[in-house]
Order: sequence, then C-alpha cells, then structure tokens
Amino acid sequence: VSLRKGSSGNTYSPEITQQFPKMFEKSSRLSREAEDQLNVIPKFCFPDAQDWKPSAQMPSETFSFVLTGEDGSRWFCYCRKILPSGKGKRLPEVHCIVSKLGCFDLFAKILEEVERRREMSAALVYPFMRSVMEAPFPAPGRTVTVKSFLPGSGNEVLTLCRPVDSRLEHVDFGSLLQCVSVGRLLQVFASLLLERRVIFVADKHSVLSRCSHAALALLYPFTWQHTFVPVLPASMLDISCSPTPFLIGVLAPCLPQLLELPIEEVLIVDLCADRFVVQLGDEDCILPSKLQAALQQILEDREEILRQQDGDSSGDQQAGLSALVSEAFVRFFVELVGHYPHHMVESSNGIKELQRDNFRKSHPSRGVRQLLQLFMDTQMFAGFIQDKELRKGGGRGLFETRAAAYLDSYPESEPCGVNKFLKGLGNKMKLLQIK
Repeated sequence: VSLRKGSSGNTYSPEITQQFPKMFEKSSRLSREAEDQLNVIPKFCFPDAQDWKPSAQMPSETFSFVLTGEDGSRWFCYCRKILPSGKGKRLPEVHCIVSKLGCFDLFAKILEEVERRREMSAALVYPFMRSVMEAPFPAPGRTVTVKSFLPGSGNEVLTLCRPVDSRLEHVDFGSLLQCVSVGRLLQVFASLLLERRVIFVADKHSVLSRCSHAALALLYPFTWQHTFVPVLPASMLDISCSPTPFLIGVLAPCLPQLLELPIEEVLIVDLCADRFVVQLGDEDCILPSKLQAALQQILEDREEILRQQDGDSSGDQQAGLSALVSEAFVRFFVELVGHYPHHMVESSNGIKELQRDNFRKSHPSRGVRQLLQLFMDTQMFAGFIQDKELRKGGGRGLFETRAAAYLDSYPESEPCGVNKFLKGLGNKMKLLQIK
C-alpha cells in the first residue's frame, strides 16, 4: 500500500500498488468478501494519510489491525511500514499480510524478508511472496521451509514455524504495563469485562496495536465479541459514536476532533500520558475488592516475581511476564466462574444447561456475586457458556486445567482472599518453571 498525491497537491491518499495473489475467482462469496476487504485495507494501513509528508529517513514500524467479516469472522492484518530505499525525501509504504490465522511471529518473519528484498528492488518481492504462498501453511507445532533466490546470495531457505499455542504469540503485556499504571489497567480491564466502550489514544500505530491486543488478551478464556479496531483511520472517527461496545485505538492528533463527537458512556485512555481523558467514574468499583487487590499486588510486584524465576535474557523475561500476567488473570476468572461445572445440568435431550441463579448465588463472596450479576448479561459470558453447553468433550486449555484444580477444593468455608489468590498463583508459577 502506497501513498498517492491528491488532486490538490498537498494531500495524499493510500492505494494498493501490489497484490498477492493478483486476482480472485469472481464467482465465490469468499472472493467477493475479500475484494470488499481490499477496498478498506489501505485506510487502515495509513489511518493518518493526510498527515504524511516525504521524508529522508524513518524507522520501520510494525502494527496490526483486525477486519470483521459478514459472518462475524475476523481477518488479522499484520503490517510493516517502511521507507523504500533511495535518495532524497520519499514517502513510506506498508506491506500487509491478511490472514484468518493470527500467527503474528510467523508473519513478522515473512515481512522482515519482504523488507530486505524491497531495499534491493521492488521486483524481488513478488517472486518471494509467490514462493511463500505456494508452500503449505504449517500446522500448529510444525515447520515448513520456503526456498527463494536472492541476488548476491543465491538460493536461500526460510524456515517458518507455527507454535503449538499462539494465544499469547502477538501479545506484549510489557508495552501495556509501560503505558498504563496497574491501577488504571485494572479499571480498563473492568470496563472491558462489562463490555463498555473503550478508546485508546497514542501517538504511534505500534503502541495502539500492542496495547489493544494485550488488553483483550486479559479477557481469556472469554472472547471479545464486539467491534475491535486497534488503529482507527481519521476518516472513520464517527464509528466511535456507535451505541454498541467497542475497543478502538485513535492516533493522538485526532483527539480534539474525537472529543467533539457525541460519544456516550466511554472510557478514553491516553496511553502517552497514563491518564483517563474521559471516564464514567465507577471503573474502580467494578471488580471485587479482594480479587482486585490480589491482581494489583501481583502486577506491581511482577519484576520481583520474575527475578525469583532467574530469567536472564530479555526473551525469557518477556515470556516470563506473559506467563505471569496470563496466570494472574486466569486465576481471577477461575475464582469468578471456575465453579460453573457444578451447575451444568444435562436435560432430557442430552444438552447441558447452566443453572444461572444457582451458579451466581452459590459463590461465597458477596463482591463476586455482585459482579456476576452484571457479567452474566454480557455476550462474552453467553458465548463462553454456550460453548460449554454444546461441547461433548475435547481438549482442555489453560483455564480448564486451572479450573479443574480449583474445583478439587471447592466449595470452601471462606471466601477467596488476597493470600489464597496469591498462594494459588504461586503454585501455578512453580508448575510453569517445571515445564
């Protein structure tokens, strides 16, 4: 996607200048939908196209966005913005991989090779992408090799590996925790938990992309069912006036215009200044106090906890932080809804159903019962329970594993407190070290 100068001569508009593959079969519905997606992709690759000017130097930047199909399915768009090689001032271009699979590390490796070839010649990009597309997409945990020719180096072999579990592959909790204090992060989490409208504001695409993906990852094992736009183009700011829940990212220059729009009941978070620009005022009262205190203590003590795990390299530290944060919020949800299997009753037609009132009232914590009364009305909870009601068996993820261990000691006479929460998390972190 490149920038084309407008008729006035002072503005630019993004357009697709190269496409792989070049054509779609016109007859299929999927192809028609793909064509529709192609029409909007340039706007998301350059959401701030009107602000661009030719430059002699610019650091490369990685970011991503998500497109939602007619059937609710999502297309992951992973982008690399680069400044083409040359002399004098030049306009940047964006290389974007569109896939229904969120294998971000694998895509990043491909885009690095695209950038390397683009620095030599634009003509080298298409043969490489053709080799990539002809290779079978690796199954989880598998590796494929892609052979391509590079002038000066001869035939090269690129190894592409897809992880067994890609749930946290594209998640950077470190960036989110650098931009937002722990207290505000928990208020953002609480707002998303109740499916409210949340807007992130930052001055870089990459910051918006990393922080928005990380925020939604905190909701596991639940899945955000609503509008999700990590970087919203300036021309589409009206989307923020939607009455439905959303998580969107807006570039900082658009904030004044955003504040003039009639947006109701929204939390606007300035990631650059670690502040709430607009808030409802009750965000700090949503989570049960003891669970909130436990989460806050873990996140504030994260560096000390990670040091105790002897993580030496930055890669180990990032993986350790991802594991720690993930385990902390999984533990939160185990305490919140981990007892649901005790209230799944099989009906005469063989379908399991959740006894909702018994499920909510059975929890010993008053704060948890109050949150459940609100949370059980969300689409996230409905989708989660529907999946459990229809599932006959199958593999267990991290949440199911932790919930099963939790049920071994449930119910208990005392409500969950901070010490019990921390003790439970500590046991799980020891298991991680063994693995």
